Amino acid sequence: MTADLAVVLALLAITVAMFSLNRPRMDAVALIMMTALPLTGVITMNEALAGFSDPNVILIAALFVIGEGLVRTGVAQRLGDSLAKSAGRDETRMIALLMVLVAAVGAFMSSTGVVAIFIPVVLRIAQNSGVAPGRLLMPLSMAALISGMMTLVATAPNLVVNSELARQGHEGFGFFAFTPFGLPILILAVGYMVFAQRLLLSRADANEKATMLPRFATWVGEYGLAGRGHRLAIMDGSPFAGRRLEELQLRATASVDIIAIERRTHFNRQTLKPSANVQLELGDILFVATAPAYDIAAFALENALQILPIEGRDLADRSHAVGMAELIVPATSKLIGKTIVQSAIRTHYGLSVVGLKRGKKAFAGNLRDEPLKLGDTLLVAGPWHAIELLRSPADDLVILKVAAEIDEQVPAAMRAPFSLGVLALVVAAMMTGIVPNVQAALMGCLLLGLFHCVDMNAAYRSIHWQTLVVIVGMLPFSLALQKTGGIDLASGLLIDALGNAQPHVMLAALFATTAALGLFISNTATAVLMAPVALSVAAQLGASPYPFVMTVALAASAAFMTPVSSPVNTLVVGPGNYTFLDFVRVGVPFTLAVMVTVVILVPLVFPFQAAALVAGS
Repeated sequence: MTADLAVVLALLAITVAMFSLNRPRMDAVALIMMTALPLTGVITMNEALAGFSDPNVILIAALFVIGEGLVRTGVAQRLGDSLAKSAGRDETRMIALLMVLVAAVGAFMSSTGVVAIFIPVVLRIAQNSGVAPGRLLMPLSMAALISGMMTLVATAPNLVVNSELARQGHEGFGFFAFTPFGLPILILAVGYMVFAQRLLLSRADANEKATMLPRFATWVGEYGLAGRGHRLAIMDGSPFAGRRLEELQLRATASVDIIAIERRTHFNRQTLKPSANVQLELGDILFVATAPAYDIAAFALENALQILPIEGRDLADRSHAVGMAELIVPATSKLIGKTIVQSAIRTHYGLSVVGLKRGKKAFAGNLRDEPLKLGDTLLVAGPWHAIELLRSPADDLVILKVAAEIDEQVPAAMRAPFSLGVLALVVAAMMTGIVPNVQAALMGCLLLGLFHCVDMNAAYRSIHWQTLVVIVGMLPFSLALQKTGGIDLASGLLIDALGNAQPHVMLAALFATTAALGLFISNTATAVLMAPVALSVAAQLGASPYPFVMTVALAASAAFMTPVSSPVNTLVVGPGNYTFLDFVRVGVPFTLAVMVTVVILVPLVFPFQAAALVAGS
C-alpha cells in the first residue's frame, strides 16, 4: 500500500465516521472532503470540482424540474390520490403498491429520475394518509434501486457488464434477462419493508408531527364546519347568472356566504375572489358556507342551482381551489367592537370568515352579528391567491397559521396533458438512446417552460441543492481510489484469496466486493471495475461467464446500505428526515438477504457450465 493510498483511505474512513455521526450535516462533509482531497496531491482541485459538470449531476437537477412540472400541473397530486385511495388507511398495502409501481416505471427509465419524480407523489400520499414521509420514502428508494434489476436498460451497470461481455467475444444479455432476479427480489423487498419500516423512524415521526402545519380536516373539526360547506353550479334559468354579488346580497338575505367562485374556460380554470363587483356566469361553481342544519337543497331548488358532491371531509377535499388560514385580532385592530359584516373582511381581503374561536372554544352562534374582541381567532376561507396576500403586514388582522395544503396547490392544472406528454417524450428518448439521457431531460425542462408548466423561479426552487452537493462531493473519491491503485489492490486480493474456491462461494465474494465498493464509488464505476474481474474469475474456474457478470450487475444495484451508496438514496435523505444509521440498520440486513437470493437464483437461470447464453433470455 502506497502512502497516497493510505491517506485517501484515511480520509474515506473519516468521511464514513462523520456520516455515521451525522455531524456535521452531510453536504458540509462532502464540501470538506472536496476541499481536503486536493491537498493530498492525489487529485487536482479541477478534478475535485469536476462533479459539478458531471452529466449525471445535471441529469438529477433536470429531473427535479420535471418532477416539479408534474406537481404544478396536478399529475403528482392525482397519482398520489389514486394510490392513497387504492391503499386506504392500510399502510402495508400502501407500501406494496408504491414499491411495485416505482419498480415497474423504473424498469424503463433512470432510477434516479423515478425517485425525483415520485418524491412529491409520496409526500402527497403521506399528507393524505397521515403517515410520516419517512415511513414511505425509504421503500421508494429501495424499489427504485431494485428497478435496476428488472431490464437491460434499467440502469447503467447492466449496460456496462453487457458491453464487457461483448468486448470479450461473448453474446450479450437479452432485454429481460434480469427480470427473473428482479421480480423475486422486489417481492422480498416488499415483505421486508413492511416489517423494517415499523422499526425505523420514531424520531423522524415525532419531528414530522411536531412541525406539521394544521390541515383542512383539523380545522373543519375544531371549528365545527362539518356539513357547512357546499358546491353549487349555476344552471340555466338561475337568477344568479349575469348578476353581480353585491346585487344578490346572499349573506344578508339567505345567510349564505360565498367563499370562492370557480370559472372554467376552454383553456383554463380560474378561482375568483368573491368581491362585490364580480358578475356571475352560467356554469360558474360557487363554494359556499352556511349555518349548521341549513336547508341547502331548498336554496338550490329555488335558485336553479345544482348541488355538486364534496366527498369525504367536506371543504378539506376542495383544497386545490379553496384556501384556509387562521387570523388573530390584535390590540391595535380597528375591527374590535365591529361585527363580521361591519368589518368588511371579504371586501378588503377577498376572504370569508367561516369560524371564530375565543380562547380554545369555537363560537357556535351567528357569526354575522357577533362583535369582534381582542384576541379572537378567525378562520377565513377563500382563493389561495387571496391567502397568499395575507402574508403582507397588517394592523387589523395578524396571520397565525396557513393550512398545510398551501404547499399542494396546482397553479397550472390545465397544463397536465402537456406535462404528461413531455414526460413521455423524455422517457422515450431515454429508452431509445436517440440522445443522451441528460440532453433528453434538459429538452424536457425547456418544453415544460415553453408550455408554461413551470417557470424559472419554480424550476430553481425545485432543485434540491443539498443533495447535489453531497453527490458532487463524493465523486472525487472514485478518482482518488483509482489513481492510487486502491481498486486494483482490492480486485487482486479477491482473485488471490478465492480464485480456486467453489463457484457459489465466488459468487458470494463477487457480490460482497461489488456491494462494498459501491459504498464509496458510483455503481457504474463499480461495474466498470468489477466486470473484468468477474470474467477473469470465470475463466480461471473454467465456468460460464454469465452467472459471474450477472452477479456483479445485480450487486451494483444493491446499494441499500448507506445514503451515499447511490444518488437514489441521497435524494430521500432530506424529505425523509433520515440519518446515516437509518440506512445502515435497514440496508445491511436486506443486502445480505439479496446476496443469498442472488447466489441461489443466478446459477439456476445461468448454469456454471452453460456453453452459451440463450439469445433473448
